[in-house]
Amino acid sequence: MSYVKTVPALTRAGVDINVRRLNTLSNRRAQSTVASTQADQDVTNRESYSSRKSRNASSSPKISIDFELTQEAYKSKDNLELLRSLVVFKLCSYDLLVDKNKELMDISKFVLGKKAFEQFMKMTFYGQFVAGEDHKSIKSLIQKNRAFGVGSVLDYSVEEDLTQEDAVTKEMDSCVSATEKEGMSMDHREKQYKAHQQFGDRRGGVTGARTYFYSDEAKCDQHMETFLKCIKASGGSSVDGFSAIKMTALGRPQFLLKFSEVLVKWKRFFSFLAAQQGRDGMEALEQRLELQPLQEFMTTLGATGDFHGWFTGEKQGSGTIDRLDWNSLIDDRIKISDLLVVPNLETGQLEPLLNKFTEEEEKQMKRMLQRLDVLANHAEEHSVRLMVDAEQTYFQPAISTLTVEMQRIYNRGKPVIFNTYQCYLKEAYDIVTMDVELSRREGWFFGAKLVRGAYMYQERSRAEEIGYEDPINPDYETTNMMYHKMNELGLTPTENKVYFGQLLGMCDQISFPLGQAGFPVYKYVPYGPVNEVIPYLSRRAQENRGFMKGSQREREMLWKELKRRLASGQVFYRPQPEPGL
Repeated sequence: MSYVKTVPALTRAGVDINVRRLNTLSNRRAQSTVASTQADQDVTNRESYSSRKSRNASSSPKISIDFELTQEAYKSKDNLELLRSLVVFKLCSYDLLVDKNKELMDISKFVLGKKAFEQFMKMTFYGQFVAGEDHKSIKSLIQKNRAFGVGSVLDYSVEEDLTQEDAVTKEMDSCVSATEKEGMSMDHREKQYKAHQQFGDRRGGVTGARTYFYSDEAKCDQHMETFLKCIKASGGSSVDGFSAIKMTALGRPQFLLKFSEVLVKWKRFFSFLAAQQGRDGMEALEQRLELQPLQEFMTTLGATGDFHGWFTGEKQGSGTIDRLDWNSLIDDRIKISDLLVVPNLETGQLEPLLNKFTEEEEKQMKRMLQRLDVLANHAEEHSVRLMVDAEQTYFQPAISTLTVEMQRIYNRGKPVIFNTYQCYLKEAYDIVTMDVELSRREGWFFGAKLVRGAYMYQERSRAEEIGYEDPINPDYETTNMMYHKMNELGLTPTENKVYFGQLLGMCDQISFPLGQAGFPVYKYVPYGPVNEVIPYLSRRAQENRGFMKGSQREREMLWKELKRRLASGQVFYRPQPEPGL
C-alpha cells in the first residue's frame, strides 16, 4: 500500500496532513497498515453498525510532515548507507541485470568464491534488503531503527530454490486428496478451489511474497521451529515487535483449499437465502434472515435433518439471524471432517464435500492446527505480536477463519494475533467489517494488517484462464476506497491504533519521517544466511525494477542529501537520534 492511499482516510478522520508534492509518492510501495482495536466489552447492549460509524467521527490535532527535507528523511543513515542505496536502486533499474540476476549471482559466486561473494552481497543487495544472518546479527539494526522511531516485523526469509517443474509437482501432490488421486469424480468441486497444473508454481507473477511448497510433515515441523526462533528473536530484540508467519508453511495445503471452498459455498448459501427474503444487495452486516420463513423455505426445498435446531437460545428468541450467526454453524462443529460439508441447493440438504478423508489426511489437518497453537502460545509468552500473512484467494478464506479462531483465544487481554486483509479484493471491506463486529460481540481485541495484496497478476491470470470471476477490484481507485472506508471504524493514527509498515531498504524517506513525527511505523525485517536468501533477493530486484523505473525521485533525494553532507564537511556523518524517540 502506498502512503498516498492513506492520506484521504486520515484527512476524513480529522487529521490534517500537509504533504508537499504528494503525487511524487504515488509509486512508493509501503508493505502494510496495521491496526489493533479493543472490542466493545459490553456485548449485551449492541449498537447498530450505522450508529457506530457516526459515533466514531472524531477530530485530531493538525500534523504536518514535509517529505522533501532530506536531512530529516535520511538522518538515520550514514554516508556509506546512502551510497549503497544509490548503487542498488540504480542497478535495479536495468532490465538486463534484473532479468538475469540469478545467473549473474551464480557467476559472481563462481568467480569470487564463497567468502568474497558473501562479502560483496553484504556490501550491496543483501546489505540493502536483509538485516543479517541470524537473530544475534540483526539486533543492532533493529535497535537503531527503534531509536529513530521505526519498529520491526521479523521475517525469516530463507526459501527453497526449486525449479518450476519441481514446484508444480509438489503443489499437485499436496493439493489433491487420496480419493481424487484414485480417480474419483471431482465434478462437484468449483474451478477456483481445484489444483490446476498450469498454476502449480505459485511463485509465478509474484515478486512481493515468499512461497512455501509442501514436502512432508517433517518439513512443516522445521518451518514451525524456524518461526519459533523468529518469535524468540523478536521478543529479545525489542519490546514492541511483530513476527510474520505463513500458514502454507505449516501443513498440507489440501486442507486450506477445501476448507476455503466450504466457507465460500456456505456464505453463498446465506446470500441465496437472503435473496429469497428480498434482502439481497444490502451491506453484509445489514443482511438478516427471518427464522420462520427460513425454516419454511428449507422445508420446501426438501431439507431433512435437524435444521430447525440450527439456531437456539438467543438467536431463536430474536427471530432473525445475520451472517455472523450463520457462520457460527460452521464454528460450532467440532470434528474437522464435519466442517467439510456444503449445502445442495437442489435438495436443501448438507452434503459432504469429500466422500471420505483418509486417516493420514485427518492427522495432517490436526497437525497444522497444533502447529498454529504452538506458535500462538510462544508469541504470547514472549510478548510478541504474531502476524499471519495473506495468501492466494483459494487458500485465504480458510487462513482468515483459522486466524480469527486464534484471535478468539489469544486476543482476550491484548492484541496478540493479527490477521491480514488484502484490499485489492472486491470483498475486502465486507470481510473486515464482519470480523470487527465479531470481535465486538465476543469481547476480544481485533488486530489487522491491511495490504494492497501481492498476487494481483497471478490471480487475474488464473481466473481468466480457468474461467471464474476475477476476485480483484477492477481499478486502482476501487482498491483505494477499501482503505478510505476503514475511517468508518474510527481507527485514527494519533491513538496509536493504526501502524504503517514498509519493507526494509525501501522508501526510507517516507517511513522514517513518519516515525520521527510520532506515527507508529514498522519495517518488515528479513533475515537469514546470505546464500539461502538469494531467492528473496531475486524477487526484491524484480520488484524494485518497476518501482525504480517509474520514478527517480528517491535517487534524487539520496544524491541531494549525500552532496549536502559532503559540502558541509560531514564526511564521517554518524546518525544521532533525537531525545525522546
